Amino acid sequence: MSDLPAPTAPDRPVRRRLGRSGVEVTPLALGTSGIAGLYTPVPEEQAYEAVRAALRRGIRHFFDTAPHYGLGLAERRLGAVLRGLPRDTYTVSTKVGRRLEPSDAGGDDLAHGFAVPATHRRVWDFSADGVRRGLEASLERLGLDRVDVVLLHDPDDHEESFHEAYPALERLRSEGVVGAIGAGMNQTAMLTRFVRDTDVDVVLCANRHTLLDHGAAAELLPAALDRGVSVLVGGVFNSGLLADPRPGVTYDYAAAPAALLERALRIKEAAERHGTSLRAAALAHCAAHPAVAAVLVGARSAAEVDDCADRFAEPVPDALWEDLRATGLL
Repeated sequence: MSDLPAPTAPDRPVRRRLGRSGVEVTPLALGTSGIAGLYTPVPEEQAYEAVRAALRRGIRHFFDTAPHYGLGLAERRLGAVLRGLPRDTYTVSTKVGRRLEPSDAGGDDLAHGFAVPATHRRVWDFSADGVRRGLEASLERLGLDRVDVVLLHDPDDHEESFHEAYPALERLRSEGVVGAIGAGMNQTAMLTRFVRDTDVDVVLCANRHTLLDHGAAAELLPAALDRGVSVLVGGVFNSGLLADPRPGVTYDYAAAPAALLERALRIKEAAERHGTSLRAAALAHCAAHPAVAAVLVGARSAAEVDDCADRFAEPVPDALWEDLRATGLL
């Protein structure tokens, strides 16, 4: 299978290295919360087909997962497809900071966003021991002997992530257990602190570098570029608004405000005037910054994976950006 090319910059490498590590990723990556029943159930075979579609489309050098996604279901489903393949033919990232403990409370996990039985409960743990225990449990669910990247997952209110969890990741990297380390969050201030004050290889920034939210551009992206830290961009569609702007759609996991819906519709109209699509523009905007190594998309099916790959390969003319800037939309 060939790697998926990046369309808007023909000279851009097919893979980009994460920071100073030896880990390389494709510019389009698959996030796995969707195949773990985010909001609504996803049948097992449908989830497997989504992963197979990513492999078929060349999105094999970056799959991002986490114990949080479906209480381990994302890791189990991803691993079920990948572990039959040669280990050097794909790249996997998982996260630490939320350990899973068995629970007999019953019910479902929809309070946390996932339509799965609540067979476990999440326990915040950014201790050094928690990092190692969390990684060991993830490897067991994945059925793999190693992952390539480990990220601290949403350490927003956990100062110990700097003093215990991060040093534990450094040790794992120095021991060769993982290739690259970093943190993933929905905010930029703490990610910028990780970039400036630690030796992370990569940070995952969700929802803060999009056509509608330019928060990462102020400090995070310039700091990452200055320090040689790679940025992964998630939430490129702001949880739905930039994928299909319409009444009732979500923005940052809640109902989209009317003003933002109107803004998204105007950007969509501009994109179509220039012969492209809103989704293609959203992806191209995120991928364009030189600090960005990869853009993560969530998908629940093979059809959604194919659509994201097609939109990523769709040409986006420079005239669109000029139009958006001239009208104050970008």
